[in-house]
Amino acid sequence: MLQPEVKATGTDEKSAVCAEVRSPCRILLLLNPHSGKGQAHSLFTAHVQRMLQEASIPYTLIITERQNHARELVREADLSQWDALAIMSGDGLLFEVVNGLMEREDWEEAIKTPLGVLPGGSGNAVAASIHNYCGLQPMSGEDLLVSCGFMLCKGLVSRLDLTSICTASNQRLFSFLSLAWGFVADVDSESEKYRHVGAARFTVGTLVRLMSLRVYQGKLSYLPAEQSGSYSSLEQSTESPTDVSQQITSSSDYSDSSPCTNHPLHNFCNSNNAPKPKRTNLSQVSVLGPPDSLLVPLDQPVPAHWTVVSEQDFVLVLAVYQSHISEDLIAAPASRLEDGVIHLIYVKAGISRAALLRLFLAMEKGTHLSTNCPYVVYVKAQALRLEPYSPKGTITVDGELVEYGPVQAQIHGSLARLIAG
Repeated sequence: MLQPEVKATGTDEKSAVCAEVRSPCRILLLLNPHSGKGQAHSLFTAHVQRMLQEASIPYTLIITERQNHARELVREADLSQWDALAIMSGDGLLFEVVNGLMEREDWEEAIKTPLGVLPGGSGNAVAASIHNYCGLQPMSGEDLLVSCGFMLCKGLVSRLDLTSICTASNQRLFSFLSLAWGFVADVDSESEKYRHVGAARFTVGTLVRLMSLRVYQGKLSYLPAEQSGSYSSLEQSTESPTDVSQQITSSSDYSDSSPCTNHPLHNFCNSNNAPKPKRTNLSQVSVLGPPDSLLVPLDQPVPAHWTVVSEQDFVLVLAVYQSHISEDLIAAPASRLEDGVIHLIYVKAGISRAALLRLFLAMEKGTHLSTNCPYVVYVKAQALRLEPYSPKGTITVDGELVEYGPVQAQIHGSLARLIAG
């Protein structure tokens, strides 16, 4: 497979450019016609198509026809025909593409294929995050699409962290955006019925869920970002978590003792190609990718040097690795593309509806973590485990429904490549 031709390397405060897509760049462009308000194709024709033509960038457009179409396509495709893959959709189609690449026998090379993001869905969190990392003024809708179109034509490539997520039934998924349980996950799934209003679906969903606020019982554990190495016999910490400012990059010296290695993978996610949330079981494929050296099997206690949260009643748990969780919600303002950090936010039970609403209003400006709300906790982690006790609930990965139950995650720094800058 042709890899991006390296033109320059360097870092700055906002993002790091590691390569430049070769010129002329051959792009395979995958478009989900059902994403957002169902206008992705017309938006592509009105804005992006001409930009690519004027930049003399050859591309092949494939319109996805069903759930997991893109995942199956990139898993089997001859990637040597393309220099980059571009996704015109919301974040759901990117989820399919990333996991399709990680299911290949040549995953280690395949996942380095530069990925371009063209926002055409409801959430568009990755597109908004890229925009933020470049230090540009906030944009939404068609303005954000045009800006990302210019980035695609420019072809600067940055590294992207991916998080390996394992469930109790030995499913393994790779996530680029978030893991959510509780309020945020409920809004993600329940707001599908408001898809016709576009990005406003999340605002509507938030207001509806606030009217009947739920409390979720469970156990949350995590490995703080300043910790490193594998398991130890240190006394298990149950101290109150604090904000860890040190940024780390996950070790590439993986061990062979991953709790998710060599197990069959099933996919229980709903793509943006689906009109409403449902779980779909793909045929079994081998679990590939880097071993999760910081994790132990879910049926064993977490390592002794992890922090176990003393509270067991939550309103939400949100693990995020990009700055935005939607076009207009900045969940982790300190996040960067390759900081090697899981930004873990959880809200304890007892918060009022009014305080929770103020929290999300502050998130529009990224100031929610400085509101000094006693129910809101923010830490930086390398790995985490969530064990729900409530018999019913919702867990989402990158906005996609996954199997409900115990789940754990580890971030892998700089695993993928993203056209950004």
